Amino acid sequence: METTNPFDDTVVAAVVKHMNSEHADDSLLICRTLGRQPSARTARMVGFTPTFAIFSARIDGGDVDIKVPWSGPVTERARVREEIVGMYRAACAQAGITPRNEHG
Repeated sequence: METTNPFDDTVVAAVVKHMNSEHADDSLLICRTLGRQPSARTARMVGFTPTFAIFSARIDGGDVDIKVPWSGPVTERARVREEIVGMYRAACAQAGITPRNEHG
């Protein structure tokens, strides 16, 4: 059961903007691996809740929403970054890619 989202629109918009402008390749990797959509061609973050990150990926000419769960409930902004970094590292491990040092 989804709880009320503690993040206001300003916080969500800031995180989404950062992810899409600075980490689009990371979002694509997360969608291909953790989101189980290996044929995704592009991906962008579109939002998040206390239980998952939400991405939109281009697959076979259409856009598909992909929800990737956090490791646990997230109710503070700092935890969003930690969870995204964790997702990125898990996606790298699954894909056999060495993660960049800037994430950690």
